[in-house]
Amino acid sequence: MHLYIIPTPIGNLEDITLRALRILKEVDFVLCEDTRTTRNLLNHYEISQKCMAYHIHNEHQQISYYINLIKSSKSVGLVSDAGTPSISDPGFLLVREALKEGIEVECLPGATAFVPAIVNSGLPSDSFTFLGFLPHKKGKLSMINIIAEAEHTVIFYESPYRLVKTLEMMLTVIEPERMITVSRELTKIYEENFRGTLLETFQYFNDKVVKGEIVVCVDKNND
Repeated sequence: MHLYIIPTPIGNLEDITLRALRILKEVDFVLCEDTRTTRNLLNHYEISQKCMAYHIHNEHQQISYYINLIKSSKSVGLVSDAGTPSISDPGFLLVREALKEGIEVECLPGATAFVPAIVNSGLPSDSFTFLGFLPHKKGKLSMINIIAEAEHTVIFYESPYRLVKTLEMMLTVIEPERMITVSRELTKIYEENFRGTLLETFQYFNDKVVKGEIVVCVDKNND
């Protein structure tokens, strides 16, 4: 019994390891967030593999079913639509329950959006906090207050539909001169990394239609 956690490209399909491709071919089947997305990746590399849906809408209700499937197999792969499973994607519950059941779990290294975002941001990367997605409503201002006082770089994911409102809310508690970066569509054709003050960033994105997955990096509090 072996569960492989397999990172997949966050955009550019070339950003997958040789080991990941080999294991995707060798496992008995692949659990995936969206079978259509994973099938596109597998077809690109001419991999014929059975895919089964494992996503945020069914993981709580069917966790026992998936664990029993893994226990009856030699090896199973888990992927998300993009990046590393369980990093702001389904996977944590499955890994936790697999370990409880004595299933060997192995996570391959690979793509995760916040790593290239902070590396190319120019902000300090020796110490940072990753917050995942901020709350949509309740608790969001509290999280922004934590960001305001942080003594190291803070990274979070945001929806393109909420980015401008989040930046506007940040301006109510964070000084407008604080440096931030917004990375959009990383590794894709229209990749963009905007670097500027919080105010400049708000003004820039407030005047345009925002698309794509977003990673925000915020400089530490220098007071």
